[in-house]
Amino acid sequence: MRKVYLLSILAGLLLVVWGCHGNSAANSTGEANAKPAAPGTSEREEAEPDGPARSAAAAPAQGDEHGKDLRPVLVCFGDSLTAGRGTGPGESYPDYLQADLDHLHYRYRVVNEGISGNTTKDGVERLPEILALHPAVAVVEFGGNDGLRGLRIEDSRANLDEIVGTLKGAGVKVALAGITLPPDYGPDYIKQFDDTYAVLAKKYRVPMLPFLLKDVYGVPGMMQRDETHATAKGNVIVARNVVPLVLPLLKK
Repeated sequence: MRKVYLLSILAGLLLVVWGCHGNSAANSTGEANAKPAAPGTSEREEAEPDGPARSAAAAPAQGDEHGKDLRPVLVCFGDSLTAGRGTGPGESYPDYLQADLDHLHYRYRVVNEGISGNTTKDGVERLPEILALHPAVAVVEFGGNDGLRGLRIEDSRANLDEIVGTLKGAGVKVALAGITLPPDYGPDYIKQFDDTYAVLAKKYRVPMLPFLLKDVYGVPGMMQRDETHATAKGNVIVARNVVPLVLPLLKK
């Protein structure tokens, strides 16, 4: 009887142990089934928002305009007349020149390298910076500040000669944009000053615009109060003056 009682207790214990084991196995199976489901659910939920994000990330970055623009460079190299002093952003003559060339379907990138106050000597010193742009064409406009300061014609001419000669030697197609001086500087000085552009244009066989401010200087609304720099409206005309100067140097 005692043996039967002990066997009954042992059987009961075995049933308890077996039940616990079964529950553990069931829980383990449930967790195992749940774990694969969770990543699957997460991937489905994240697939839609992440899809466009991945596409945007895969697209090429816009980056710097100059770094991505493969058009040949046309550099406008000069002083404040080129820089567009006294006008707003996008209102210099190089800005309007870009628009004119785009309209005519010439694929060039116009770069404004005008700095107010520059003399021909400053232009010589800046040549390495200009050459680093690897320009195909350069519109050179210097001399006005030399003349207004009464600098020696010989020095200005030598500097401008070096600018044009260096650019030409580097394979750059050059166009010269001339300027003149007010009559109070005297006819002799003004004539020598004006002749500089003609002399260099002939020497290097480059096209020349005798007066950058043609149809602008002295015209109401075209010049600023200083009577030296063009207004935005005037720069539109300046750009139109430059277009026929550079067209023979461009390729479509």
